[in-house]
Amino acid sequence: MVNFAIVGCGHIAKKHAEAIKQVANASLYAVCDTVPERMDDYVKEYGAEAYTDLDRLLADENVHVINICTPSGYHASIAKKAAEAGKHVIVEKPIALTLQDTNDIIEACNKNDVKLSVVHPNRFRPAMVWLKSIMEKGLLGKISHANATVRWNRNQQYYDQAPWRGTKALDGGVLMNQAIHNLDLLVWLMGDVEEVFSMSATRIRNIEAEDVSTGVVRFTTGALGVIEAATTIYPKNLEESISIFGEKGTVIIGGTTANFIEHCQIEGMSQNEIEQIVNEIKENPYGKPGHQCIIEDMIQAIHNDREPIVTGNDGKRALELVLALYKSAETNQPVKLASLM
Repeated sequence: MVNFAIVGCGHIAKKHAEAIKQVANASLYAVCDTVPERMDDYVKEYGAEAYTDLDRLLADENVHVINICTPSGYHASIAKKAAEAGKHVIVEKPIALTLQDTNDIIEACNKNDVKLSVVHPNRFRPAMVWLKSIMEKGLLGKISHANATVRWNRNQQYYDQAPWRGTKALDGGVLMNQAIHNLDLLVWLMGDVEEVFSMSATRIRNIEAEDVSTGVVRFTTGALGVIEAATTIYPKNLEESISIFGEKGTVIIGGTTANFIEHCQIEGMSQNEIEQIVNEIKENPYGKPGHQCIIEDMIQAIHNDREPIVTGNDGKRALELVLALYKSAETNQPVKLASLM
């Protein structure tokens, strides 16, 4: 049995708790939060031990994996402490808010020989798994460009729920918080980014960070990309999509949360073949919950002594793209990702 402990009992912690419950050989052993009443439901429903002190939790030898579900600005300090205590680490997106903190997390986990996984669960969606497989096989040929779009609504009430929401120090804006999953998919599918140019603004929400961002990307392969992300869409979430355009095929994965094949034309693939794939995914667009996949993968990584599927370096690549877009918007200049190092 692998015992998990959740640190930070806000909204996202519920997904972790339910995922752990669904996985064989996994147990939600403990929870930790500075506000005791936030832990009540986890104690009652899952029988978890409650800790208000992180150091006491980390001293508990029965805890094997720490799931970090706090505001993003706290990820680094908790992850480093967990690694130094010999605990494996699952950290919610983004891995951290700075490259220095990210490097510190990765170094601490490597030094203490513990596994590190970053929660980018959208990689496990059936449509994305299929798209990744056909791109790896080269079925789309040479890629000309890609689009990553997040047109969502996060109203002012959402940001007013907690004082850290929308702040640069603890949360970030639409790129860091909402669109980073989409950007992770973009890099996962297209490869490393060489250069970006971006503009962003805070147009409608009363927050410190951006609520809308646009950018263009050049990948190291020479392919181009377009990024659009906003939490200003009225009156509700409209679209999350990834579009890939190649010399032998075009694929658009869309819907409100990028789960459906909205368009597919691939050289050599019949219309019947395409319709079969489209319908199979339509019947099961979400697949196994991504958080459950992350939990299962961590257990397998521990037992088989291998890297998790979504590594710390994967989390770093998504963060690098966000930070490059931020820097470009601030300076009104193109930014090469190598310059961030």
